Amino acid sequence: MFTDLSAWTYLGITLLLTHITIASVTIYLHRSQAHRAVELNPVVSHFFRLWLWLTTGIITKEWVAVHRKHHAKVESEQDPHSPQQFGIKAVLCKGAELYQYEAANQETLGKYGHDSPDDWLENNLYTRHSYLGLTLLLFINCMLFGPIGLTIWAVQMIWIPVFAAGVINGVGHWWGYRNFEPEDASTNIIPLGIFIGGEELHNNHHAFASSARFSSKWFEVDVGWWYIRMLKTFGIAKVKKLAPIPIIDYQNTVIDLDTIKAVISTRFYLMSQYATSVVKKVYREEKASYRNARLTLTRTHKKLLIRHSNLLDEAARARLNTILEENDKLKTVYEFGLRLQSIWQNKHASQESLMDSLCEWCSSAEQTGIQALQDFALTVRAYRLREVY
Repeated sequence: MFTDLSAWTYLGITLLLTHITIASVTIYLHRSQAHRAVELNPVVSHFFRLWLWLTTGIITKEWVAVHRKHHAKVESEQDPHSPQQFGIKAVLCKGAELYQYEAANQETLGKYGHDSPDDWLENNLYTRHSYLGLTLLLFINCMLFGPIGLTIWAVQMIWIPVFAAGVINGVGHWWGYRNFEPEDASTNIIPLGIFIGGEELHNNHHAFASSARFSSKWFEVDVGWWYIRMLKTFGIAKVKKLAPIPIIDYQNTVIDLDTIKAVISTRFYLMSQYATSVVKKVYREEKASYRNARLTLTRTHKKLLIRHSNLLDEAARARLNTILEENDKLKTVYEFGLRLQSIWQNKHASQESLMDSLCEWCSSAEQTGIQALQDFALTVRAYRLREVY
């Protein structure tokens, strides 16, 4: 028994135990089971299953099904835990209840819970007696640490409901910064990787849901990815999917099938680059030379020019329309951004049609007389895919 340790030691032990739980959620449940981005050695996989049974009582099939439905129905009325639908307070305070409600939906489990573990242990122990593990953990904690073990157990019990069901599902769709502009409201939260294993990079994840790596910028901490790389080094994990990365080959000026493949595969990178090198550049130029006394360009206006149109409410659309009506250059680059997105949104277009559309877009951009658009058209022509391993 460890009953004569300092308070700091008990705190360290508690953080270590909860961190293993977070690692189990992000590596096993999320990246491996829900998105099939990582293939784990059976021993490693079962360790995570056992640990989650002890520390959370989570049933793999239920978690996978609810999460997949979240991606499939994100921000809609059918999203199991969208703060855009339920409100941020409800998701923060009752996120675990929202999860449990959806996990009891047999239609959700049948439609989205496929390919989850279906062996004897899962059916006869982990699923049938999901709360037995929690009771066993309480007994183990008290045996090891004495009365303080009850406190450690209590912290373990609230860790996932607070950080996963509350913070990630709630704050991760409400507040933070965005590297990419998918149609949902996902955000990246300020670095909390040590607490939630890289799951705070929620906007990156929604842009490239099947990627085993969540980090995109150099300063973003993805602890879960560090662990996956370590497991890979030891030969007990295999990375199956990573986000595609574009390269710019300015020697290429002809739009071909490789260009189309690169543009569509990395469209979130492309639109992020468009926002930086076209929209923000023209915005800065216009702000510096603006002379219209009726309208002042602000940081909020810049965000409106970049934000995905599906995420704008009526008031935001009205403010955006005012900006566009008053400034021809900003209107032009905004409309060209929409036209560029419309190319890959045409799901029934042939490859030849896509090439023609992209060629026409680049030619039109080069004829606008707006230097930022002309330069970006050259960049689009030079798009290629980098091999990712």
